[in-house]
Amino acid sequence: MTDPRILTVRPAPGEYAWTFGGAPPVARIAPGTVLDLYTEDCFAGRVRSEKDLVSEVCEFPFLNPQTGPFHVEGAEPGDTLAVHFVSIEPARDWAASTTVPLFGALTSTHTTATLQPPLPEAVWIWQLDRARGTAEFSARDGDIRVELPMDPMHGTVGVAPANMEVRSALVPDAHGGNMDTPEMRAGVTCYLGVNVEGGLVSLGDGHARQGEGETCGVAVECAMHTVVIVELLKGLATPWPRIESDTHIISTGSARPLEDAFRISQLDLVQWLVRDYGFSEVDAYQFATQTVESPLANVCDINYTCVAKLRKEWLPARETHRGIHARLRETAATLRC
Repeated sequence: MTDPRILTVRPAPGEYAWTFGGAPPVARIAPGTVLDLYTEDCFAGRVRSEKDLVSEVCEFPFLNPQTGPFHVEGAEPGDTLAVHFVSIEPARDWAASTTVPLFGALTSTHTTATLQPPLPEAVWIWQLDRARGTAEFSARDGDIRVELPMDPMHGTVGVAPANMEVRSALVPDAHGGNMDTPEMRAGVTCYLGVNVEGGLVSLGDGHARQGEGETCGVAVECAMHTVVIVELLKGLATPWPRIESDTHIISTGSARPLEDAFRISQLDLVQWLVRDYGFSEVDAYQFATQTVESPLANVCDINYTCVAKLRKEWLPARETHRGIHARLRETAATLRC
């Protein structure tokens, strides 16, 4: 973990991946490599003003470009990749958000079909003050302006799915993908179960900030300069993406209907308590019921994502995921990328 290798990747416009699985690796890296990455926003940088409607400047399915994938040497099915987010910093002084016809939680969609006409398509350009760490909302239909704190995150991080599947970068599932949880911020470690040789990890979809649920389907979307450390945990399986922060352990679940996503995240948390913290299954079920926090990640994507998080201070003093989060935090503190 000392003197880590650093790989800098700045993709050209034609060098992004649009899927998890099915894309060749852009590089082979050794465990412990630091990746200094540029990621483009979900619109591939094409929405730059209020006149740039997604339906006119973007082409489906070429949305949500990913930087990667990266083949991690030695990674095999049954292992886990630990992706530690050292820093996530907006790459531009502006970000974009939109409404998209037949997309979002408060409108008719292709699968929830009604006689209502689609909501109008609109664009909001958010001004970012990177020095002060703020993002300014400016109303389209009035003079309201509100300055909000930035909370940079990545909506999308994942590996190649199992069973030779190729999944759109818009879809979250057991491989990770477009989970859109604000928990994926700097300082956390994301654990992803390996499904194919090398894992093939990618990330993208930077958000300057996002409310829980991502209600209209679009966050404050921006390009990012992001630094991560990628480590390998051999022989340790992780069935659904997990996140560890300094204060919480966090399970995710992605599915439709929403209650199934909730169940997946809660079950994974219970199983985590059994595996690493010494609980019986029934004790873990009772303990989690009384202590869990259950924020929504998204209720707009092809699959919805729920989160189950639990405070570390309430848990027995045990090591989880071989203590890799603490070690990666120490490594991150030494970097000057």
